[in-house]
Amino acid sequence: MRVPQPPEPERAAEVRQRFADEARAERPDLAVLCLLVGAAADGTLDEAGMDAAQIELDRLAGQLPFRPGGPRSWAVALAELLGGRCGFRGTPSDYQRLESSLLHEVLRRRRGLPILLSVVWMEVARRAGAPVYGVALPGHFVVGFGPTEQQVLADPFDGGRVLTGSDAELLVAGATGAPLDPSMLSPADPLDVVLRILNNIRAWAATRPERSDVALWAVELSLLLPSHPARLRYERAQLLVQRGDFLSGAAELDAYADVVAAVDEPAATRVRQQAHAARAMLN
Repeated sequence: MRVPQPPEPERAAEVRQRFADEARAERPDLAVLCLLVGAAADGTLDEAGMDAAQIELDRLAGQLPFRPGGPRSWAVALAELLGGRCGFRGTPSDYQRLESSLLHEVLRRRRGLPILLSVVWMEVARRAGAPVYGVALPGHFVVGFGPTEQQVLADPFDGGRVLTGSDAELLVAGATGAPLDPSMLSPADPLDVVLRILNNIRAWAATRPERSDVALWAVELSLLLPSHPARLRYERAQLLVQRGDFLSGAAELDAYADVVAAVDEPAATRVRQQAHAARAMLN
């Protein structure tokens, strides 16, 4: 099994710049952003490979019936094509693979995490003219079809199974122990989808210290999004120190401390002490 390895520095810098530009576009393209995440992870994914992934999404969309009807008909049509004929779905073992968070690999393997399978569903359905969007339920991403009053949910991880109201309630209860709140059913913003994908990648790398390279590029892409948690700067600083770049890590810690100082001076002091310790490692 080939483990994806990041590209060379020049290519990595190009990918980051394109990601930043797309993230700040008036209407960010979800497929492009996901493929750029893939290019940051996998040095073998070149322009031809990214184009091939887009062509595959177009090809799949072309196999859907022409405007099958209302939201439920769209959901069923997607399930029959992607989950049935094409075999897209997920298994518990997919959570152990970095490829499960990379769109080009999900298209190739037809396996992935719920959120990446949902991206496939959304991009195929969107190309075919469906009223589709992502729904970021806590702990389990699904897709929605139609307006709020007619909303139909489907679970791509389960082959596109159409969900009942109680199904969605059980998914939320299983993830959080709390009841389903109507606000959880709102369409997810594409940039929030990308941040959630990058969070999954960071979580994968966090349990594998030998892949701190993956954690670092995932944090750096997250920081390029227009809206992101400030604490990601602290995480990046820690990763730089962990990887032996003590000066850059210390500088990032000091910068983060300046931000924190406005609301929590004791915390800022602790971060500055960490920056001092990082510089001391050079002696």
